[in-house]
Amino acid sequence: MSASLFLLFILIYFVGLYAVAWYTSRGASEHSFFIGARQSNWMIVAYGMIGTSLSGVTFMSVPGKVEAAHFTYFGVVIGYFIGYFAVAYILLPLYYRLQLTSIYNYLLQRFGNTSYKTGSLFFIVSRTMGATIRMYLVINVLQLFILDAWHIPFAATTAVILLMIWLYTFKGGVKTIVWTDMLQTTFMLLALFICVFYIKADLAFDWNGVWQNFTSKNYNEILNTDYNSAGFFMKQILGGAFVTIAMTGLDQEMMQKNISCKNLGDSQKNMISFSFILLLVNFVFLILGGLLYLYVEAHHLVKPALTDNLFPTIALNYLPPIVSILFIIGLISALFPSADGAITALTTSVCIDVLQIDKNENLDDVRKKLIRKGVQLVIIFAFLLCILYFKWLNQLAVIDTLLKIASYTYGPLLGLYAFGLFTKKQITDKYAWIVCLAAPTLCYCLNDYQQKNHLLGSYQIGLELLIINGMLTYCGLWLISKKKAAL
Repeated sequence: MSASLFLLFILIYFVGLYAVAWYTSRGASEHSFFIGARQSNWMIVAYGMIGTSLSGVTFMSVPGKVEAAHFTYFGVVIGYFIGYFAVAYILLPLYYRLQLTSIYNYLLQRFGNTSYKTGSLFFIVSRTMGATIRMYLVINVLQLFILDAWHIPFAATTAVILLMIWLYTFKGGVKTIVWTDMLQTTFMLLALFICVFYIKADLAFDWNGVWQNFTSKNYNEILNTDYNSAGFFMKQILGGAFVTIAMTGLDQEMMQKNISCKNLGDSQKNMISFSFILLLVNFVFLILGGLLYLYVEAHHLVKPALTDNLFPTIALNYLPPIVSILFIIGLISALFPSADGAITALTTSVCIDVLQIDKNENLDDVRKKLIRKGVQLVIIFAFLLCILYFKWLNQLAVIDTLLKIASYTYGPLLGLYAFGLFTKKQITDKYAWIVCLAAPTLCYCLNDYQQKNHLLGSYQIGLELLIINGMLTYCGLWLISKKKAAL
């Protein structure tokens, strides 16, 4: 199929997004931009959050790693599942009780301004890097497989996509994103399930035959029992749980949609139902990965050098045109929920946490809106620069390395919230930033030393690095603490 026809379908998809954005943003206020005026339907939020959680990295990396890592990623997903319950019954009640717009305002009330600013800045850095890494991966696929045929520069592709995201979110914010995420999740899941069933039919296997082939190649191995391995199943489960607590429960983007629900009960129903759906969807992605490798073997295809390119290579070069179109739309649908939500959450954090426009009595609504729009444009420009930097590096392998940064940036947030929730101590707030910088620095040194000098023998540090980071932050806060009643 020609690149022009692909581009036509992409444009039709964008038009659909704009129509939803226009309809949902009618009468939108600044309050609805930040938290949807707390009127979001919990079922819509839960469904749309699937698209936010399953980014383009999941869409391509999870299937691509099945040959090497088998189904061991599902151990992480089980950990996610456990973590969502902790978020639902520990963090959400706190956020609703304090009626927070920015969840980092808790740190202000609990510890002081330095902790508050430190927490929000760690989020801003982490979410900016994470979101732009995910965007780069997807945009690069669109560029290589479609837009290079039109000789469109990568920078122009990135700028246009960011402009489109800005156009459908600049007014409605969370109120719009809740609905556009639902639309995008639908297309993403449609692409996933159609690809699974088409490849299965092409291979002429029933489900029993599929599973037997997986077993013969050990693809369906879930539990890695080597405790020295970074993929040891207990590390995966425990690490996955804390990843969810930190990267969902302590993440403004994810929580911004949850606290837009009408009440705590609805928000908790959203979180729990979402956790069950995510178990199923991630397992289907793993099945897809196994099927892709069986397809390569059955048709004697050459596997791409980079496993992230396995799914797009097969979908765009060997599957029927309609399936290829659905793949592209599904890929874009995996991109947009993580990008639009990140831009809105970062705008909220900068405006509320850094600039504190909600507390400035000298600003009327018109000036607040102008500031918010200006912040949004600055964030989009920062996204453009980061994505172009990743393109300049020109290494898809750098994505795995950069994603590890989340273990360093979310660790201090984990430690801050744990100390605030589970102790009654107050801290010497002016030293909080030192603790929050020292903990990830020590983690980096520990991990680097273990890799080079094998302090712990053949033991490999995996997802537990986030937990270690949080624990070091917690201990550091204890050292600068004194007794005082907690919130």
